[in-house]
Amino acid sequence: MSLESTQSEACCSLPAIITKGYEPKGKYITVDGMKTYATGDPNAKRAILIIYDIFGFFPQTIQGADILANSDSERPYQVFMPDFFEGEAADISWYPPDSKEKGEKLGNFFSTKAAPPKTLPRVQKVVKEISEAAKGIESWGVVGFCWGGKIVNLSSMESTPFKAAAACHPAMVSADDAPGITIPYAMLPSMDENKDDVEKWEKGLKVPHIIEWFPDQIHGWMAARSNLEDSKVKSEYERGYQTLLTFFHKYL
Repeated sequence: MSLESTQSEACCSLPAIITKGYEPKGKYITVDGMKTYATGDPNAKRAILIIYDIFGFFPQTIQGADILANSDSERPYQVFMPDFFEGEAADISWYPPDSKEKGEKLGNFFSTKAAPPKTLPRVQKVVKEISEAAKGIESWGVVGFCWGGKIVNLSSMESTPFKAAAACHPAMVSADDAPGITIPYAMLPSMDENKDDVEKWEKGLKVPHIIEWFPDQIHGWMAARSNLEDSKVKSEYERGYQTLLTFFHKYL
């Protein structure tokens, strides 16, 4: 299925993208002790977990959560985004890591706060806790940005609570992860992802999937590093979320 068109009429009526001063539509709740952004129809039977990038809660990422939750009144989602870094996200000024100091700070963050073994067990706890509290949720999807894409890869294997998964401009793409993935998967790489890594990862997949490149967008364009005041970025941000909605509509 890779490279097939992911657009559909059902997902082409996203709300207007706010370029500056976005006002969230959801609220914050506590899940597994973490501050968690929750948005969407509380009666929706399908839910999406968002695993943010290393910069945590950002207006661009929160707007994305609201887009996924509210774009299609016939297919609403409850959307949840936990603060896995518990208020200690990376500083966006560290990226790109174009100095030794920035590189060291990012490297330390990835090996400590963002080390996948710290987050992976909490993903299942979050889904279980929300499902027990909400009661009406029948199926779950998951989407991760950058670092979150790695967490999504590792959370999509045997015994996963998710029915479908997606990763946008994913970090740490590894062919070793692919054979263990057990659910339909969408990957949206940017110009900064390594094509060889993505191709090797794809060859190992055994599940329905799409890979849709955004070759003129930077790593992070759908999350914290998105400059929505740039008309081209705004257009591709919108196309990215349309792609996600079409994918989740098909598999959730």
